[in-house]
Amino acid sequence: MHTDPAKAGFDPARLERITAHLERNYIESGKIPGCQVAVSRHGQPAYFRSFGNADREREQPVTDDTIFRIYSMTKPITSVALMTLYEQGHFQLSDPVHRFIPEWRNQRVWVSGEGDSMETKVPDPPMTFRHVLSHGGGLTYGATNHPVDKAYRMAGVGRGQGETLKSFVEKLANVPLYYQPGERWMYSYSTDICGYLVEAISGKPFDQYLQETIFDPLGMKDTSCFVAPEKADRLAANYQRMPDKSLKLIDDPKSSAYLSKPSFLSGGGGLTSTTADYLRFCEMLRRGGELDGVRILGPRTLRMMTKNHLAGNKDLTQMAIGTFSETANEGVGFGLGFAVTLNEVTAGTLGEGDYYWGGAASTIFWVDPAEDLVVVFMTQLMPSATFNFRGQLKQIVYSSIVN
Repeated sequence: MHTDPAKAGFDPARLERITAHLERNYIESGKIPGCQVAVSRHGQPAYFRSFGNADREREQPVTDDTIFRIYSMTKPITSVALMTLYEQGHFQLSDPVHRFIPEWRNQRVWVSGEGDSMETKVPDPPMTFRHVLSHGGGLTYGATNHPVDKAYRMAGVGRGQGETLKSFVEKLANVPLYYQPGERWMYSYSTDICGYLVEAISGKPFDQYLQETIFDPLGMKDTSCFVAPEKADRLAANYQRMPDKSLKLIDDPKSSAYLSKPSFLSGGGGLTSTTADYLRFCEMLRRGGELDGVRILGPRTLRMMTKNHLAGNKDLTQMAIGTFSETANEGVGFGLGFAVTLNEVTAGTLGEGDYYWGGAASTIFWVDPAEDLVVVFMTQLMPSATFNFRGQLKQIVYSSIVN
């Protein structure tokens, strides 16, 4: 990828600080095996660089077309897919999702107790499309010792092999909501429900709809729910940082589950992709829903998606339950599939008005409409909260903009 930082309005020497920072603090020290960074402004690539190894054990370097597990960076793609159906008039944001998931018509909300003595009530309002798009519907990830999360485990709610989107929503019909829809925010299985809704409304398998509606039109040739055999040698290894700060291989690319198509097509975290592909998705967003003459969304729809949809325009410090997510809470709101920086001072970071998300293996992206800027960062390190790559890259990138 040819880059021209000056043409994109950057001071080239200052932007090159990305290289020094990542090499000195992460690659040479072995904190991560490798990574890749793309920066583009006004549609002009300004920086694209690969660092270190995609597979440490086999000493295979990160290359231009390395394939990464993007985990929760799947969520914005799924949200866009669902909103393409919104644009066709299939639903309103205020419609209850049980229009398309009839098993959820008798949904209940947890009040107190657990197990057989659990007290519940009817949700008011019922969970809507806005709620599932913004993690405000009362769903969870079922990972704590809260009575509702225990009910998830008792019902066998999960995304493992053998599960399908249909069986998943059927199991969720048997557990209560954690809170009244719209009253709080909690990172959750919500976007997997969005994936199911894409299937239910379109009448097509979720992965097929993504391929036909987003990937093929945008030329995202390496983005999929699994890695095809002819591309297997491009899949990066995935690592976990251990308590002693060493790296443990947790998904070998030669034996990864991502080498075969899963039964559960996860809209919340199932995709693999490349930096180049995800950059095309982000460029479509930056351009208001269109890229290279192909329109995925209308610009007004996208503008609405990237506004704060939390009740009363509150931020996540006022609305979030728990600390597990891909964003800090201060000065941050949430739209329909994206976190949104509401206030630079409160958030303590540059980029007010940007929208973004990240993935469990420390991948990140953001789109800044004011600066006409897109940044994509890929690596494979879990958990994602290990290092603040977003904050560090923001400081370097924004301080390099001179025009």
